[in-house]
Amino acid sequence: MLDTPVSAPPIIELRGVAKYYGSTAALHNINLSIANGEFLTLLGPSGCGKTTILRLISGFESPSRGELLLNGEDITDAAPERRQVNTVFQNYALFPHMSVWDNVAFGLKMQRRSRAEISDRVSEVLRRVHMEALADRKPRQLSGGQQQRVAIARAIVNNPLLLLLDEPFSALDFKLRKQMQLEIKHLQRQIGITFVFVTHDQEEAFAMSDRVAVMNEGEIRQIGSSQEIYEEPENLFVAHFVGEINVLEATITSRLDDGAYTANVEGKDFKLRSKREFEAGEDVKVLLRPEDLIVYLENEHPFTGQFFLGRIDEAIYKGATVDILLTLDSGRKLQAAEFFNEDDVDISYSPGDRVALSWVEGWEVVLDSEGE
Repeated sequence: MLDTPVSAPPIIELRGVAKYYGSTAALHNINLSIANGEFLTLLGPSGCGKTTILRLISGFESPSRGELLLNGEDITDAAPERRQVNTVFQNYALFPHMSVWDNVAFGLKMQRRSRAEISDRVSEVLRRVHMEALADRKPRQLSGGQQQRVAIARAIVNNPLLLLLDEPFSALDFKLRKQMQLEIKHLQRQIGITFVFVTHDQEEAFAMSDRVAVMNEGEIRQIGSSQEIYEEPENLFVAHFVGEINVLEATITSRLDDGAYTANVEGKDFKLRSKREFEAGEDVKVLLRPEDLIVYLENEHPFTGQFFLGRIDEAIYKGATVDILLTLDSGRKLQAAEFFNEDDVDISYSPGDRVALSWVEGWEVVLDSEGE
């Protein structure tokens, strides 16, 4: 598939890229353009091909088919050292016998830069990552977050065109992980280098990225902004992988003059809106996020249009939300989420309560019967 167009010129392009290990396909026909200065995240389950793309871009692997262009230059067969690309690995790969300063300066020394230039550039990047006060320490004397900052400083001191980050927060605890997400996002904006980030964590991807590419089984299944990925999933894999989703079975009955459709949804007639084209009699799937559903106790509901009836199975209090697990009279199980604050009327549901539920017209996503 082709990715969503980007406005800035691409700094890296993958054209028809495939990668095979023997008879096993790790990547299928990847077409991807990443804009200069963009923060793009590759998101997907383990084994989906995320890290393989990073290894192809960095030059540690060669594609079985297709080509890679960096800043317009074909680098498909270029050695890693000939690419202006640096990588931050999961284990940071710092030299344990060197100080923070020497770790960061190592690449510049190998390039035989002048002592004055090395001093200036190392001082600047250590300042940017808030590590200038610890320049004389060895990696073993640093916390995980501090080691992460040193690894990033070492990666950006050479002013690469592209920085690749392969699940760099996987070894950090939850609180430090959140802190580092913000720091990396702010750093990327300050220095303007293109970042390609790999993670299997949806929340992390959404918090940091300009665009997210959701991958599965060696393919990019959807690419777009965090909001587009969450609110407009293009297929069932993306819908299920990114957050919770309710899937209702429906059949289109007619097309209306305003472009909407009437459909039989789980035995009830509803009006549906979709950017996709459907024919009368076509089976479709109606996708709704838990927060899209509106739930009332049956004897208190204000619905004037069509709605479902059902019963509460369980209500789970989560502080800012209540997750409501329920079963429709048709037998379909759904999950709703209600948000509230201290000024709201008390939200109280008990197992067995009869409820009515519907959603705001237009909040649904409608896919064909195959879920594409």
